Amino acid sequence: MSLMATSSQPWRAMTDAFVAELMAAREARKPFAVVTVAATTGSVPRAAGSKMLVYADNKTSGTIGGGKFESLVAADALASLRERKPSLKSYPLREGEADSFGAICGGEVTVLIEPQAVSEAIFLIGGGHCSHAIARLALECGLFVTVIDDRAELLADLPPRVTRVSDISPVDFIASHQWQSDEGLVIVSRNHEIDREALAVAVEQTGAGYIGMIGSRRKVHHVFDRLRERGVASEKLSRVYAPLGLDIGADSPAEIAVSTIAEIFAVLRQRPATNLRLAH
Repeated sequence: MSLMATSSQPWRAMTDAFVAELMAAREARKPFAVVTVAATTGSVPRAAGSKMLVYADNKTSGTIGGGKFESLVAADALASLRERKPSLKSYPLREGEADSFGAICGGEVTVLIEPQAVSEAIFLIGGGHCSHAIARLALECGLFVTVIDDRAELLADLPPRVTRVSDISPVDFIASHQWQSDEGLVIVSRNHEIDREALAVAVEQTGAGYIGMIGSRRKVHHVFDRLRERGVASEKLSRVYAPLGLDIGADSPAEIAVSTIAEIFAVLRQRPATNLRLAH
């Protein structure tokens, strides 16, 4: 994303509050577009460098001029968000133009619209060695990471950018979270009972793009059998990637992390996870 405006004072509208809100939106994974007045001619309501944020729910912050002009730009920003493509568009603010909308300022405004890609997120149930390895690699790959474990002392060693949750059980966290299609739930706790209860709640939720559980094939069969005995439908369990990860012969926590993150990306991005080598 380019935050520089094409004006002699590119940072005039980049107040601390604006930057703070932008970063908060990113951290909260709220889709938004940055709208910048890139150039002006004639009489216009705001100078080049003026900015506003347009959120996916149609809320805005800041202003580039208000009125019909701003509402048209906001609509174009929403379209840009849906298409995930930036755009540069000019809006005539004078009467008599073929594409005029009734403004009488007399000038013209060129606006740069930059939709902000929101990175995928993973939520790890468990704070052990495999969870730490997966969390660290996920951060390196640009994912938002949350780790849930009641052992707060284990979460202390995680990188600062990881969100730590120790005051709520995995079951309650999973049940209360509003899951989205670009989020993955990774169940890697310290025993199969915790995994089983977390999975029992997870398969009843809708929205998550990925649900995976670590374990041997024997453990997976055991957990699935117990859940079926409790009335969990097989079609719900079919959503679960268990044992999780791509088959690369992973053994160590670091290798398991590579296998798991690769699978999560493939599932969330709907990619086949096949080799990229060219046929010769």
